Amino acid sequence: MNEALVLAADLRESARRLIATGRLRAESEPEEYRTAVKDHQALAEFFRTELNWTLEVHEVAGLVRLHKRRSDVPADRGPLLSRERRPLASATVMILVCLACEQLWRRPRMSLRELLQAIAQVCAAEAPQGRLPRFPVVASQEVSKKEAREHRQSLADALKLLVAEGTVTVDADLDRALVDDDGDLVVTASRDRLAAKFSSLSPTLLELNERPPQQHAAALSAESLMDHSSEEADAPPTLEQRRLKVIRRLVDDPATDPLDDDADTTAYLHTLTGRERALNVTAALGLATTVRRDWWQTTDPTGRASGIDFPNGRRTERQAALALLATLPDRDDPTATLTLTEITEQFTRIRDNQPRWAASYDRMPALARAAAAELVSVQLLTADPKTPDQWHPTPGVYLWRVRVHQSLPAAPRPAASPTASPRFEQQTLAEPAAEAGRAPADHRGDQR
Repeated sequence: MNEALVLAADLRESARRLIATGRLRAESEPEEYRTAVKDHQALAEFFRTELNWTLEVHEVAGLVRLHKRRSDVPADRGPLLSRERRPLASATVMILVCLACEQLWRRPRMSLRELLQAIAQVCAAEAPQGRLPRFPVVASQEVSKKEAREHRQSLADALKLLVAEGTVTVDADLDRALVDDDGDLVVTASRDRLAAKFSSLSPTLLELNERPPQQHAAALSAESLMDHSSEEADAPPTLEQRRLKVIRRLVDDPATDPLDDDADTTAYLHTLTGRERALNVTAALGLATTVRRDWWQTTDPTGRASGIDFPNGRRTERQAALALLATLPDRDDPTATLTLTEITEQFTRIRDNQPRWAASYDRMPALARAAAAELVSVQLLTADPKTPDQWHPTPGVYLWRVRVHQSLPAAPRPAASPTASPRFEQQTLAEPAAEAGRAPADHRGDQR
């Protein structure tokens, strides 16, 4: 292995945490933070050389920040809201995050009422031109109580995201303060952390309103205004751009398809140099990689490098996802399109054998969609972009081995005793069980 790629064991811990969250805070990750500050030059050089990501240390703010710059931003991942059934934060919440940061930069300490009023005034001034959404927070003849309450809840969600990342603090419960008409609280922001929050170039300077939407991510990830000019927009990617794109996916995503680029030449991961460099980078970070010619799967045995915790959890949706995953490699044509009807029929057969399994789901199609969504999130299925309720299995399904354990028939019990539910466990070709994070694997060779 190239000596320049070797990271000390304690630096690996810090690097994996930075990959997952993009920041280390002195108050919440003291050990990783101190290590990263002490050896920040080695850590920054690694991220710059291998991923072209910028590492910044803000000791005054007690923050180490990793600025990720991806032109192929994952559309299905982002800030999560635990109260939602589909927890990905909405566009409205993300807009309110930006507006709240703008107001708190001007006044780092504000009451919630003052913040609501300031954001509402900005939106009212820009909404007629379509630049910002309407944001009325008080019921009136033109605004229903439900709409005003939803807007206040959206701001609460935005502030929760800022609290979770350590940018702001509040001195009371946000939900209670918004529900109670007489409730209020104080929002306090760290200006040093606000300054480190955003890493893209100014959307105004980039003239995003004049660019088609499919070019926005590439423009926002540019290092200079000249990197994504109109003359270069249709130019084929360079070898360095191809390398950065695929290495970023390997360390940032649960799986990588080596053939999904548009280059007419050999896929980067199919070259000897590309394969070796990619394996060296993941090994330097302490990640494990399972390699097939058509699929690369990366995992962190400690679970610190990813927010994905599948297959852990005892939720019915996770059990259903594992039950579905168990059958995918054994279909007559494993690559054939998977339909909602097929998944529903499988779950119906399980319910027939175990009547109390998934008892909270009256309709099997709802459970089928939830299970498929779990597998889509870890790139074991991809949704058909043209046809709803259809999915395509990825080669990653061959890397998993799932066993279904059902309780043995027990002695007769009183009628009130519940019937035991099936217990789904997973086993991969690499390890007997997952600790956390992505599907565990520890192979650096081809798996057929």
